[in-house]
Amino acid sequence: MPTVIIKRSSYDYDVLRPHIFSFLDRFAGPSIRPKVAVVIKPNFLAPAPPEKAMLTHPFIVRAAAEYVIMKGARPVISDSQAMGSFEKVLRTGGFLSALEGLDIEFREFKKITVVDIGEPFGKIEIAGEALDAEVLINLPKLKTHAQMLLTLGVKNIFGCIVGLRKPEWHFRTGVDREMFARLLFRVHAAVNPTVTILDGILAMEGQGPGRGGTPRHLGVIMGSNSAVALDMTVCRMFGLPSEDLLTNGVTEKGLLDNIEIEGDLPRIYDFRLPSITPLIFGPPRLHGFMRRHLLQRPEVDKTSCMACGACWKYCPARAISHDKGKIVFNYEKCIRCYCCIEICPQGALSTKETLAGKAVRKILKR
Repeated sequence: MPTVIIKRSSYDYDVLRPHIFSFLDRFAGPSIRPKVAVVIKPNFLAPAPPEKAMLTHPFIVRAAAEYVIMKGARPVISDSQAMGSFEKVLRTGGFLSALEGLDIEFREFKKITVVDIGEPFGKIEIAGEALDAEVLINLPKLKTHAQMLLTLGVKNIFGCIVGLRKPEWHFRTGVDREMFARLLFRVHAAVNPTVTILDGILAMEGQGPGRGGTPRHLGVIMGSNSAVALDMTVCRMFGLPSEDLLTNGVTEKGLLDNIEIEGDLPRIYDFRLPSITPLIFGPPRLHGFMRRHLLQRPEVDKTSCMACGACWKYCPARAISHDKGKIVFNYEKCIRCYCCIEICPQGALSTKETLAGKAVRKILKR
């Protein structure tokens, strides 16, 4: 039975460590033995200090690593970041200092293994290090996500898609959020993490998951043998219908009713979520007009933008250019993946709905 354990905690290591150990004892302890290959997969989105709430907190990673070492195995801490070097993420995020002295290995995902995840995606390249692991400890950060509403346990496994293949899959799924959710769920199923531990102590609300989001203290950590069950429990904590998180909507119906929850689930109904509006609809001949004028889209705060180039270099649709120190969007090409918002180092990008789009939505509701 899928089980989710909820604990109130802080980043005080004497408080945090026994909580992480209890999750791992419950869900992964018997599987972690000497010489077993154990991969710890945090959220290493981009270089950022812990107070920005962009990455899994380094003390959670340390506690997981200490547990693995205590069981006689050697942990490998791995991810494939969206921007910046792996070394810079480790340094800026405080991981090198927090894990100093432990017998561990930091290793960026680079090995490629081709896996057939079923139609319509077929064969897809996933990090071989994650697939080869006998135990994979999934350590997501509780954050909002401009495209998918929230990034939690299932979405965190998308980091097992190596490097620039991530924006490639954004492009291939286009403006179809449900299709992208199916991709996320299938990748998660292929990797099949042993245990998922969610860092919700300092979460991110608003225009996440990058620097445009706002840190918010929730003081919650959750552990589970099912990333899907954990994600559904977070929706319940926020008072959201489970299917509002699309990765839940593409999984087994009725799973939420069979989740065993241990601990007191907080009720947090004022958590600021990004506005998610419907994307493209109607006759194909109108899609170009809709992309330009009706769909929610990324926009730039010109006072914050440094024209650093991160967005136009990463954009999978090649919908961003620059002219005289300013970025320019081609909204007809833009697939609304919001990768630009995710990786902007200044947090200068956010989603906006056009006035025409708001008017059309009101008319359709009536």
